[in-house]
Amino acid sequence: TPARQETATMLLPPPSAGGGAIPTVDMSAPRGRGALSRQVARACAEQGFFRAVNHGVPPAGPPARLDAATSAFFALAAHDKQRAGPPNPLGYGCRSIGFNGDVGELEYLLLHANPAAVAHRASSIDTNDPSRFSSVVNEYVEAVKQLACDILDLLGEGLGLEDPRLFSKLITETDSDSLLRINHYPPSSAAGGRIGFGEHSDPQLLSLLRANDVDGLQVLLPDINGKDTWIQVPADSSAYFINVGDLLQALTNGRLVSVRHRVIASTCRPRLSTIYFAAPPLHARISALPEMVTAGSPPRYRSFTWAEYKTAMYSLRLSHSRLDLFHVDDDESGNGSKGK
Repeated sequence: TPARQETATMLLPPPSAGGGAIPTVDMSAPRGRGALSRQVARACAEQGFFRAVNHGVPPAGPPARLDAATSAFFALAAHDKQRAGPPNPLGYGCRSIGFNGDVGELEYLLLHANPAAVAHRASSIDTNDPSRFSSVVNEYVEAVKQLACDILDLLGEGLGLEDPRLFSKLITETDSDSLLRINHYPPSSAAGGRIGFGEHSDPQLLSLLRANDVDGLQVLLPDINGKDTWIQVPADSSAYFINVGDLLQALTNGRLVSVRHRVIASTCRPRLSTIYFAAPPLHARISALPEMVTAGSPPRYRSFTWAEYKTAMYSLRLSHSRLDLFHVDDDESGNGSKGK
């Protein structure tokens, strides 16, 4: 809620160090694909978040090349970086997040994952060789999109969907609205760190985050007493951290959980993170899948398009629980067609 919104100037209590609460999933399927699909589905239902290892994206390949390119950009003088901004919401931004007053201790690049859109933006990011920057970004996007499709297909299998590839088909459409975000968090001078990126959930289907070896990511998970607690996610530059987005929660009628998370700026070292937001086309209609609706579990959310959801998202503060706006009222739950 807005009352819980934290600003970049607030000091923070220490989070739990309970790294054991973060599931680790070995994507090489040592116990077979069936066991892997069930493990992925369980992690997304219980925590909405997991650490993926042995994922098939070589760290020395596309990730290292993207890190080098974006680090070179963030090392530029401020007036040079401003050529790629201001964000609309795409482009270069510094401290301001969105259009409603949210701020954080970071600077960032937000890019559409479509190659044509990357090429259009590249000329203001790498003025010496825009095609080089485009090539690095496109190579990375292809690698991480494939990993996203693999995870979404495993989810479809683990949930027992009639069409296990239903989720991945949404992000392989030519007009998919997927994004790539690169965040650079300079070291914070405040003891204990400051808010780098405030509490929020991701609106898309699935997010795949990779970062350097600097801590900062925290997720909000229930402790053994059921109380929501901020859990520090141990840094692992070789892993991808996967979190469920709002659209997957809506498609699965609440079976999967869109996890709330935040980033704390380190007091000693800069943090660089890259997030691929897997999203459907703007016209895609989001409604609970038939397999997720039963007499005991009627539709929880009314149907909406991704474009409608984005419009709502841009009108709200970062910490707002956006799906609340699309809840089916109690008197609607007995009528699946109402509000759709």
